[in-house]
Amino acid sequence: MNNLSSLCNSTMKLPSRVLTLRNASVVGFRHSYNTPCDQKLTCKSKASFSFNQNSQFHAYPSPFLAFQGVIYNTQKLNCLPSSSFGLHSTVSRPYGVPVEASAVETDKNPERLCVENCNDENIVGGEVPGAEYGNSRASHESEIDKEAWSLLRDAVVTYCGFPIGTVASNDPGDKHPLNYDQVFIRDFVPSALAFLLRGEGEIVKNFLLHTLQLQSTEKTVDCYSPGQGLMPVSFKVRTVPLGDNKFEEVIDPDFGGSAIGRVAPVDSGLWWIILLRAYGKISGDYTLQEREDFQAGIKMILNLCLADGFDMFPSLLVTDGSCMIDRKMGVHGHPLEVQALTYAALRCSREMLTVIGCSKNLMTAINNRLSALSFHIREYYWVDLRKTNEIYRYKTEEYSMDATNKFNIYPEQIPSWLIDWIPEDGGYLIGNLQPAHMDFRFFTLGNLWSLISSLATPKQNEAILKLIEAKWDDIVGHMPLKICYPALENEEWRIVTGSDPKNTPWSFHNGGSWPALLWQFTLACIKMGRIELAQKAVGLAEKKLSVDRWPEYYDTPSGKFVGKQSRLYQTWAIAGFLTSRMMLEKPDMASLLFWEEDNGPQNM
Repeated sequence: MNNLSSLCNSTMKLPSRVLTLRNASVVGFRHSYNTPCDQKLTCKSKASFSFNQNSQFHAYPSPFLAFQGVIYNTQKLNCLPSSSFGLHSTVSRPYGVPVEASAVETDKNPERLCVENCNDENIVGGEVPGAEYGNSRASHESEIDKEAWSLLRDAVVTYCGFPIGTVASNDPGDKHPLNYDQVFIRDFVPSALAFLLRGEGEIVKNFLLHTLQLQSTEKTVDCYSPGQGLMPVSFKVRTVPLGDNKFEEVIDPDFGGSAIGRVAPVDSGLWWIILLRAYGKISGDYTLQEREDFQAGIKMILNLCLADGFDMFPSLLVTDGSCMIDRKMGVHGHPLEVQALTYAALRCSREMLTVIGCSKNLMTAINNRLSALSFHIREYYWVDLRKTNEIYRYKTEEYSMDATNKFNIYPEQIPSWLIDWIPEDGGYLIGNLQPAHMDFRFFTLGNLWSLISSLATPKQNEAILKLIEAKWDDIVGHMPLKICYPALENEEWRIVTGSDPKNTPWSFHNGGSWPALLWQFTLACIKMGRIELAQKAVGLAEKKLSVDRWPEYYDTPSGKFVGKQSRLYQTWAIAGFLTSRMMLEKPDMASLLFWEEDNGPQNM
């Protein structure tokens, strides 16, 4: 039995839903990535959305600010104003359009949630604190910054006339966008941080509110329902004609049922929790995370992460393709990326959860997992020259409680490239650990988040950055940063990837270079006091990204060529660059996003 099943009754299964706005007039509704105000739908609502290229959101209190979320066992949904929905008290610009709210009804389709006349006159909008910094900086932006901001704003998706996210890619020449015209939870994080650091927090608030409404649906994959609390990997806003020149807008979530490989996203809920904390830290608005529906949403995600199972390790067991590396790349099992994000999400949750009643048991479970996971990763995932030599001398087939080689790792697994590659004073956390298997590849995202969240020790954090600096040509090269090093090649590539034509050596997830990783590297450098490294990486990106039309990824061992299947005008490449620039200009704001060494149980 799940050891958390008795913690709270707040995580009962919620109904499946697609958010729908009935008969809503949306002036300036943007479908996918088209420019704003190119489509007008006639309806009862008079809400308007003004979004200019120079930078400000002018009228967008979220239509869902008045949602009473599903709390505990009660599916209580209405649009009546409540004090629990209070916006931050600082109002520095007017919101010219009142929004009316009326009843919420659920229609006969269990995958629809309908909202009539999504307006409430009592809702007022306001800017998040930090707008002063954002507004003052606009006057001295460089040309590349101006271009990036223009592209980021063009990627904004609206629902009911209000911004709720950014599409993954906004290439006007792409005739077959596949799912790149959707809003991905993980992809939106750098966009959200860019807007927050500029003082434009409402789009982030709207995103968090709407994605919470998509959680825990009854969407199925081959008639099987994913775990309760699962966050979608992405969603898409569609307009549906109703006849008589009336339309409705529908939000369609994807829980992996449409993804290549049909893999449910493990990291979406983790990124959502991390972004919720970041929103509060940067904006100063903690009302969202304090709301009961958000508290319940956090708990449901944690129940998925902390559930009992057959696994004997504190690390999270996942299938291939369940995180940023969403194709078969041999990362099934206990990949570092998922463990680092889980650790960060647990630390976020411990800060945000209100400790009352049954939450005390959950807090105990969080603290226990944090302690066990950090020990496990620090002890068994870490490699440097000393540790590599130790593995080289391992005895195998040890049957005892005090075995040195606890996972029965065969020394022959040490790859030939590693011995001469790892520097004297550097080290890193390996990509994966399972019985009789160590994946010695360097995975950048996992190592960066281990540093950012302090999953690694302070000395290990220093060694990770020293390794990146020493192996700059391999990990950074012409475009920061490699998603993993080295690439799988030859027979290993054929066996591990299944001969994936997109993941050929030094391309895409198999050793490709991803500008989206830049902001996380910048944050890690700021934490470790190595701002010059971040500035060097940002400088490399600045030389190429705009000229190359903001590609998704780069190919070749040095990251010199635009990826052979790379989408252009990739939003998280654009947002990652902007976020990196702003964090370097305002490192005190960046310091709100990382953690120092964990000092043990809190909020108990």
